[in-house]
Amino acid sequence: MSPDSFQESLLGHLKYSLGKDADHASTYDWRVALTYAVRDRIVDRWFASTRATYAGQEKRVYYLSMEFLIGRLLEDAVVNLGLMDTARETFQAMGLDYKEILSDEPDAALGNGGLGRLAACFMESLATLGCPAYGYGIRYEHGLFRQRFEGGRQVEEPEDWLKQVNAWEFTRPEVAINIGFGGHVHVKGARGIWRPSEAVIAEAHDTPIIGWQGHWANTLRLWAAQPTQLFDLERFNQGDYAAAAEPEALARTISRVLYPDDTTEDGKALRLKQEYFFTAASLRDILRRFDSEYSDLKLLPQKVAIQLNDTHPAIAGPELVRILLDERGMPLDDAIETARLCLSYTNHTLLPEALERWSEGLMTRLLPRHMQIIGQIDNAHAKSYPSRAVTVREHGQVKMGELSFIMAHHVNGVSALHTELMKETVFRDLHELHPERIVNQTNGVTPRRWMLGCNPHLAEVITDAIGPDWVGDAEKLSELEPHIEDAQFVERLGAVKHSNKIALSNWLSSEHGFAADPRALFDVQIKRLHEYKRQHLNILEAIALWQEIRDNPDAGWTPRIKIFAGKAAPGYVFAKEIIHLINSVATRLNADPVTSPYLKVIFVPNYNVTLAERLIPASDLSEQISTAGKEASGTGNMKFAMNGALTVGTLDGANVEIRERVGAKNFFLFGMTAQEVVARREVEAHAAQAIAADPRLARAIETLRDGTFAPDAPARFAGIADNIAGPDYFLVSSDFTDYWRAQREVDATFAKPEVWARMAGLNIARSGWFSSDRTIRGYMNDIWNAQVAQDMKKLAAE
Repeated sequence: MSPDSFQESLLGHLKYSLGKDADHASTYDWRVALTYAVRDRIVDRWFASTRATYAGQEKRVYYLSMEFLIGRLLEDAVVNLGLMDTARETFQAMGLDYKEILSDEPDAALGNGGLGRLAACFMESLATLGCPAYGYGIRYEHGLFRQRFEGGRQVEEPEDWLKQVNAWEFTRPEVAINIGFGGHVHVKGARGIWRPSEAVIAEAHDTPIIGWQGHWANTLRLWAAQPTQLFDLERFNQGDYAAAAEPEALARTISRVLYPDDTTEDGKALRLKQEYFFTAASLRDILRRFDSEYSDLKLLPQKVAIQLNDTHPAIAGPELVRILLDERGMPLDDAIETARLCLSYTNHTLLPEALERWSEGLMTRLLPRHMQIIGQIDNAHAKSYPSRAVTVREHGQVKMGELSFIMAHHVNGVSALHTELMKETVFRDLHELHPERIVNQTNGVTPRRWMLGCNPHLAEVITDAIGPDWVGDAEKLSELEPHIEDAQFVERLGAVKHSNKIALSNWLSSEHGFAADPRALFDVQIKRLHEYKRQHLNILEAIALWQEIRDNPDAGWTPRIKIFAGKAAPGYVFAKEIIHLINSVATRLNADPVTSPYLKVIFVPNYNVTLAERLIPASDLSEQISTAGKEASGTGNMKFAMNGALTVGTLDGANVEIRERVGAKNFFLFGMTAQEVVARREVEAHAAQAIAADPRLARAIETLRDGTFAPDAPARFAGIADNIAGPDYFLVSSDFTDYWRAQREVDATFAKPEVWARMAGLNIARSGWFSSDRTIRGYMNDIWNAQVAQDMKKLAAE
């Protein structure tokens, strides 16, 4: 597309879509006009892809996820359409700052962490590969929350990403699906007639997702909850204005916030409503599309593959059985089997408490027919496997992990270690009954966003060395290996990293008043706050290092900037106290004139995709320090490696495979293995033993008790100290000594720039296997039995 025709489209949208002329347009106006101009290019291919799918009667993949952490879409779309130079030149010719216009786009507040970002990467890879697919989720008005700090404590505020027009989406008022809750069930023979007592409408909002080079586009369909009765005019005219608006307010509550606090019964009910709302609407939409092409329900598994991203959409099994049994007249056993052949389930956790459970009372109250069908599914499974030791219902609760497993034809883990541990732990009994069901699909990330988009200067160096094909086939990054022996090439890689660090340093200074010397080691841990991710191990090591530097400031310390980012769930008190501790430590350390030249700490607020795109390219060290056996995979670890950061980490999740591929010499390993973790927990007073054996650790813990970081309230962080020194389930104390050793190895290596640069280059060259394109091919072949669309090559040639 020529700059002239692109400019014509841009100015046309500025005038006719936004009602502005170029002389009076704001940055917002230019950004929205640019979005519309780019969206126009996508829509043609989106329509062509949809027509090709219908014409070829292709099998479709449906990805159901509570989160789609898509971030900003504009630059992603510009990159995939190959319009980067055209767009930049167009704005430069008009005297406008292209980068400022891109930066005006708000992050879509549709996710929290790795689960949602994985879903977003998968959607982009599905489109890149030409696999017909829909993503289904919720259009959250306020997302998770906007994070800020007050006195070092996390404060949650509502996200406001939708206060401006979302120029990417198409609202589909004709796709309005009635979703019921509560009520009663009348059983008539094998069928049940459910009469809900309340209902909302699921309204569809579509966003086209374009793949690399713009050959294929799929749909992300998000549901917004609307009332069946918008406004009670009679109550309004009676003067009861709040009650008149109540139906709308109650309905919209369902799609307002991601993961509402579920420490109350009302919170639990809202969460279950959310999960059923988007799952039921999605299944209705899937069946509507199937019915438009086929009349034989036996074909459903051949044409429909439904992937459940974690247990949030687990109600899909009972809901699909309910529709097939109660509404379509299919016998129960056939309905269960047909549903199972359509459904597959991705497990993301080995934490038993993270596998959702709902009380039978709540399930019966909100979804009475589904509670009956869950019982029938459980009974049918018991009949088929009379010796089984596991049930779906237990102690008055419905176990959604077990329900997901039983109702799926395949259950996949997201790293090799995680998959094996699933078989041995959370699903051991079910694996023994169904040994063929669990398969592995190690996670991946899209190199278009996480290299080409967020680190364009690195991409340029790579392309100069091996050509551009790596963007669509990341495993071609291996062709960089011979260049790692070229000193000039490695020097260019180092120059890119330093440039990225300068840019981050400048941003931290302007936005947060934090001075970061780009010559220092940038040590980064960015992920949601959880005890198993062990941000408290990281800050404990920082405290110990601070004490060592104070004791011997002239010992030739490697300057280090510790950078944290991530959000704690509103109801997760301990995680929020870890944030408070990190900020308190930062306040003390950063003001210390003796140690601050060598060690500083910052917790950057409101972590999101855009912040990750800023931090990852500038990072030297990637902290992947979870307790072995607890992290399912991780995807941040992959992004860091692709961008030339070295990893300090445990043998947990995908760290195992990263270390295998980049080489043990290019990875700073520490800590116990998953098997050693289990054995260590059996040791009485294991934390006390570790503390007694390491005076450095004992001294660091003591600062949490004596008010070093809370002089106004000395006991403020005693609870964290008591946890680390007492039960210490996540083995911070037991892994501390080896973590300290690994960090000093990091220091020594960073002090040798040529050695570090070569290790970083090998991480880049050997990380291509972690592309989400490879992961999606695995799902297509091993789980979904889905093919690349027949017309993909034809569309690519057009």
